[in-house]
Amino acid sequence: MTSTEMKPTVLFVCVHNAGRSQMAAGFLRELGADRVEVRSAGNEPRDMINPTAAEAMAEVGIDITDQQPKILTPDTVKTSDVVITMGCGDACPIFPGKRYEDWELDDPAGQGIETVRNIRDDIRARIKALLNSLEDAS
Repeated sequence: MTSTEMKPTVLFVCVHNAGRSQMAAGFLRELGADRVEVRSAGNEPRDMINPTAAEAMAEVGIDITDQQPKILTPDTVKTSDVVITMGCGDACPIFPGKRYEDWELDDPAGQGIETVRNIRDDIRARIKALLNSLEDAS
């Protein structure tokens, strides 16, 4: 673990850091409470969070509107324990000793609320499984 408190650092990466990765980070902050340090970034970040993604998250009581898309840097990856990519291909640098997962998820960009709800619910299930695996590893 990279933290002095021995809690894992999880980084979510998608292209624009405006939808999938922000929803995943929102769920992990909510469900992981203070047991996990949560980060998100993108290799081509947008100017703002996808409003439909924010709406879908608000429906389940999670506000991600205070988040800002961030640029992915090698240092952000290097200082994370778990790196979860979502459709960013080879844009994420690889460092030995990190746990990498690639989650195949539809991009919520340009999608209607029904589709984004399905993506949200898929992400929530994956976050719950991730939390279980992190607890098992500690």
